[in-house]
Amino acid sequence: MRRILLAFAVAAAALIPATVAGATGKGGGLSVVAYSTPKTVYGKIIQAFQQTPDGKGVSFTQSYGASTDQAKAVAAGLGADLVFLSTGLDVDLLVDAGLVDRNWEKQSYEGIEADTLVVFAVRPGNPKHIKGWADLVEPGVQVVTPNPFSSGSAKWNILAAYGAERRLGKTDKQATAYVRKLFQHVVSQDTSGRNATNTFLAGKGDVLLTYESEALTSRAAGVDIQYVIPRQTMLIELPIAVLKNSRNKELANKFIRFSKSDVAQDLFGQYGWRPVNPKIAKKYASKYPTRPGIFKIGDNLFGGWRAADKRWFDLKSGIMVGIEKSVGGPAGA
Repeated sequence: MRRILLAFAVAAAALIPATVAGATGKGGGLSVVAYSTPKTVYGKIIQAFQQTPDGKGVSFTQSYGASTDQAKAVAAGLGADLVFLSTGLDVDLLVDAGLVDRNWEKQSYEGIEADTLVVFAVRPGNPKHIKGWADLVEPGVQVVTPNPFSSGSAKWNILAAYGAERRLGKTDKQATAYVRKLFQHVVSQDTSGRNATNTFLAGKGDVLLTYESEALTSRAAGVDIQYVIPRQTMLIELPIAVLKNSRNKELANKFIRFSKSDVAQDLFGQYGWRPVNPKIAKKYASKYPTRPGIFKIGDNLFGGWRAADKRWFDLKSGIMVGIEKSVGGPAGA
């Protein structure tokens, strides 16, 4: 089994491009393993850190890919000093592997580095008139969303769909039936949120379930992508954690503290993420409006990531395994 895991890590590392920021200096080096979307903003944050006394001369190796695949690769041996993943569940995977402290949520802002929302990216002019969740299951509407067994983004999308229906007064049975119906409209399930965006931009589907930050990142890159924030949607809380076996723990913790500072949080705000630092969040309040319909993974409806994972994504008994089999989609591995 260990050989299989190591083989997986090698394969994952080969598939995920790594980049190095800055020249190697006396300040040491950090290896960052992250989910697929924040490559641009993280490059800016790293450059800003390198201008500080703590970051002077520090080199970075960066790896970006589907969040769950990234966590599995680290668990299997892919080297990392810190991880920035798209779900707390993926960090808990590393906790269970003995690689991350189980108290990671006791960091500042409960271990969260930035926030975003589940939104609907639509075609120019929104020709299918997509406004709410009910519109996604209208006849002829084609939906793009990633694979929930490799992508954290996909898990957020599924829970957002279920949670929105519950918040609209539907029973558990009715909301689960809605998710099943939604996946009958799904025409593509890529490995990551970024790959799903690329598929949508290439012309497939009428609507993409995605991060608000992903849509704004695409816009910043010059892509004319429009999106709708549904009245009922989910706050995506993005965690960061240091690896227990890191040889650079002190430096990694300094970087984490910097990532929650005014400077780094302002960069998150500029590049499409909702800052968790209250001072900077207030600055961007008009860009990132809040609304009563936003709900969280910690709400009683879900009971946190471990409870949600067991019910929805367990590879033997999870609801999504049955749904994917019924529509001919990926059923986990």
